Amino acid sequence: MDDRLYVRLGRTGLVVSRLCLGTVNFGGRVDEPAAHRLLDHGLERGVNFVDTANMYGWRVHKGWTEEVIGRWLGRPSRRDDVVLATKVGYPMSETPNGGGLSIRNIIASCEASLRRLGTEWIDLYQTHNVDRGVAWDEVWEAMEILVRQGKVRYVGSSNAAGWDIAAAQETAVRRGFVGLASEQCLYNLVTRHPELEVLPAARAYGLGVLVWAPLHGGLLSGVLRKHADGVAVKSGQGRAAVALEAHRDAVAEYERLCAEFERPPAEVGMAWVLSRPGVTSAVIGPRTADHVDGALRALETPLSDAQSARLGKLFPPVGHGGPAPDAWI
Repeated sequence: MDDRLYVRLGRTGLVVSRLCLGTVNFGGRVDEPAAHRLLDHGLERGVNFVDTANMYGWRVHKGWTEEVIGRWLGRPSRRDDVVLATKVGYPMSETPNGGGLSIRNIIASCEASLRRLGTEWIDLYQTHNVDRGVAWDEVWEAMEILVRQGKVRYVGSSNAAGWDIAAAQETAVRRGFVGLASEQCLYNLVTRHPELEVLPAARAYGLGVLVWAPLHGGLLSGVLRKHADGVAVKSGQGRAAVALEAHRDAVAEYERLCAEFERPPAEVGMAWVLSRPGVTSAVIGPRTADHVDGALRALETPLSDAQSARLGKLFPPVGHGGPAPDAWI
């Protein structure tokens, strides 16, 4: 096993690539033939980890992305080569029970995802959000049923607070269940809040950490140059556009630093995330094969300590840095 490319998912025995091919852009930004080419390209280069969600593809219809992945998995069969992750929680319909983390919705949603994905099992089934109207005992009851049935191998969370992770794990221990294998969170140079409690909680309970939006929606991919050249796509809207207004000066200096490092901004931002203690895998959302290759270069060529320190000064941690409460007292 190449330790640069592969790692175990937290305390589990499951081996995943340090890059995870995220599929949120499939549908609208990436059509089905291009999606299949991206999945092929990633797998050919050792990216064995694919992440999706039941509601992805909403620009076409909710569930479309899982259908696209299912057709790719089956022609020819690639299922044994792929660690497949999906999510449950966000509404799939406007009916009262069409979303959330009830036993009813978790089990029904899993069965629907399995049909769309054309597979008998999901490697990592993640709660897409926190449903604080549902007790962890109910979530675990549903997940235990799915694991016993062989439909789910591991369970993960996404967008959870540190205390959610603690509550989930303590409830799982009381029930004699393995509990969470991973947490997927927003984390990058601009958004360092997970360092306060999410990363420490994951480390304490042996969870792998998957990072979504490692470039903050394109903000750290050379957004100012792209705007100047008139080629901004994802970085010209949404999360990146909002954050640019608050961080324009820092982003300008960041792009200057990247030029000094003689590396593209996207590689620098990705390399920083991959270097952070406790991070298992970065979930990339590629639209082209070049995006995949750039992320692999970031993995293969780490930043120097001096470069990381300069980036840390430009985008400092919350408070004094490190975990709570020392970060603010």
